[in-house]
Amino acid sequence: MNSAENIQNEKKYNKWIVILSVVVPLAVAALFGVKLKDLGIKVEPLTFLPSIYATINGCTAIVLLLALWAIKKGNRRLHERLMKFAILLSVVFLLLYIAYHMTSDSTKFGGEGVIAYVYYLILITHILLSIVVIPFVLITYVRAISNNFERHKKIARITFPLWLYVAVTGVIVYLMISPYYV
Repeated sequence: MNSAENIQNEKKYNKWIVILSVVVPLAVAALFGVKLKDLGIKVEPLTFLPSIYATINGCTAIVLLLALWAIKKGNRRLHERLMKFAILLSVVFLLLYIAYHMTSDSTKFGGEGVIAYVYYLILITHILLSIVVIPFVLITYVRAISNNFERHKKIARITFPLWLYVAVTGVIVYLMISPYYV
């Protein structure tokens, strides 16, 4: 497949990239405010989930680093499998995150002073970049499955550090707020 065919193949996915890049953050924001108990659905708060989805974030970071190592060693097949696994982990994280917030009240950070500023700086950058990284991941993935590896590598150099930052800061946010879970 030549370069023009690769780009044409990518374009088939552009509509889905745009849709998912808009719908996912909007759906998360909307569902964040929905409490199942307010809808008359009796469900126990899923208070055990934050530690699980923080662990998933940590695993995602490790998988991303392993995928980088695999491609640097020339093992494209292992890299591909690890990246698909990282995407799956991110989807599972998202589903658990939504489930937690639909069944449980948000936890307020109880730290004061400098640590509060540090926490909110990490939290805000984590949230913003978790939105920004969605189209980057999707575009990077589409370029790979379209066999457009030169363009894939170019955007992966941006996607990788963004995604890794989101995964690592997800763990940090959890560790910082975990003493305040009720």
